[in-house]
Amino acid sequence: MKQLLSILLAATVFMACNQGKTGGTGTGGQTSGRIVYVNTDTLLNNYEMYKDMVKEFQNKQFALENELKKKSESFQNEVALFQRRVQAGGMSQQQAQTTQQQLAQKEQDILMYRDNAANNLAQDQAETTDEILTKIHDFLAKYNEDDRYDMVIGYSKGGGVLYAKENLEITQDVLKGLNEEYTKKDEKKEAKADSTAKK
Repeated sequence: MKQLLSILLAATVFMACNQGKTGGTGTGGQTSGRIVYVNTDTLLNNYEMYKDMVKEFQNKQFALENELKKKSESFQNEVALFQRRVQAGGMSQQQAQTTQQQLAQKEQDILMYRDNAANNLAQDQAETTDEILTKIHDFLAKYNEDDRYDMVIGYSKGGGVLYAKENLEITQDVLKGLNEEYTKKDEKKEAKADSTAKK
């Protein structure tokens, strides 16, 4: 998940300015201004919302793996029991065929369940990634309400930006603001839950 999100963040250019603002002009009559960057690796490693969502995703993945393991073990036990009964002559040919068909259907159901669950997990991951990118984008738009910057880009080692001066980095400011917003949201949820519980 981190690699995908890091690539998306690094590849996404956040336009955080009013294109028609007044100011000095560069070549071609375009507005000149500062371009700053956010180190996406640092941001993802320290953004509390991202860390919480990764934990939640890992827990879902772990729960799914455990559930599939139990279903698979239960199915294997049924197959082994069926084979023992057939070898011991405890089933008629008709019973054996019916049980075999039921087991084949059960195997198909398990495989379908696995595929659907994996698709749902992938969809959850995509929605989570989109939510995080939206939060970061929205925060940067607010962060740049005074039009200090023309552009905020995502930087990661080995990404598209090969060099950037350190004084153009705003990662810590952005990280601090994002975590404060996320913490406030959590505190509001807890306060609301407490007030509901007291009623």
